[in-house]
Amino acid sequence: MLKFSVSSTDKKARAGYFETDHGIVETPAFMPVGTQGTVKAVSQKYLEEIKTQIVLSNTYHLYLRPGIEVLEKAGGLHRFMNWNKPILTDSGGFQVFSLSELRKVKPEGVEFRSHLDGSSHFFTPEKVVGIQRSIGSDIMMVLDECTPYPCEYEYALNSAKLTSSWALMSKEAFEKSLPLYGHKQFMFGIIQGSVYKDLRELSANDLIKFDFDGYAIGGLAVGEPVEIMYDIVDFTTTLIPENKPRYLMGVGRPENLLEAIERGVDMLDCVMPTRNGRNAYLFTSNGIISMRNAKYKDDFSVIDENCNCYACTNFSKAYLRHLFIAGEILALELASIHNLNFYLSLMRTARERILEGNFSDWKKGMLKRIINNKINTEE
Repeated sequence: MLKFSVSSTDKKARAGYFETDHGIVETPAFMPVGTQGTVKAVSQKYLEEIKTQIVLSNTYHLYLRPGIEVLEKAGGLHRFMNWNKPILTDSGGFQVFSLSELRKVKPEGVEFRSHLDGSSHFFTPEKVVGIQRSIGSDIMMVLDECTPYPCEYEYALNSAKLTSSWALMSKEAFEKSLPLYGHKQFMFGIIQGSVYKDLRELSANDLIKFDFDGYAIGGLAVGEPVEIMYDIVDFTTTLIPENKPRYLMGVGRPENLLEAIERGVDMLDCVMPTRNGRNAYLFTSNGIISMRNAKYKDDFSVIDENCNCYACTNFSKAYLRHLFIAGEILALELASIHNLNFYLSLMRTARERILEGNFSDWKKGMLKRIINNKINTEE
């Protein structure tokens, strides 16, 4: 089993750690998204520099490209991408189910067509486990069905039951197979149930019986009001055993992360820091700024005086704006490095505040700073 320990709590907020053969991850932890074996526009060198503990990759995308044969010949994803720290792989369920017109759900799995070339494929829970054995991730996720929002109760109920069935099939396949590359692999279950608390409880109770190494909260941040998301997270974390890590999938903005941590979440991931960075939006200690704004044309101050990343310690707002206006690729790299560093630093500080016992007060102050500054995109 995955060794996980909670070092300190501040109400529901938790500071802890878990151990993998590729290193220890301190929680709360944010996982930069490297869908296809790379965090977009950020090299592994800078991921190391900004103290990335763990990255997330995607089973669906890696299965399609470069394919499991290439990954096995390379000796797994760690060697293929030259990353010696932990990797978590999503099962690809969200990506498959986003192909609403290109897939068909069956009790034994899901048939879908590739978004790349239209070729037909069939994912069973067992096959997804096998793919993740070939990838060699430290933590693999079970195949699940991610429900949309809004979602009718009956659909959510059937989906939750299907996810539980697939979870059992995944656990059995996991226990019958062995890692390929000499390091341990662990498996998380995914709690579904849309916005219905009784279904969340049903799903959680089913999965807890299988004694997974950790539990994820899936099916949120898909369009529901943020207040509902927070309420479901707050409810669902109480259903997960205290000795297991809790992972909220695909969330979100800095304020979402802090609210989730306050509700007992240990792990998070989202494409937002790198996606926003590539679109010239930077998260700073004083709110979000748009680097295309004309007011930065001759602003030679640092991007964020409270940031020590490569971009902030070497370049000005004026230079970064120039790179974006000129369409230079370096702009994407610098902005992405900065945004990831902001997220990771936020997590480290959150952990420190939990250990000190003053997380809630600190969070209130941070929310005022990072939310109240309006984005000004005027050129």
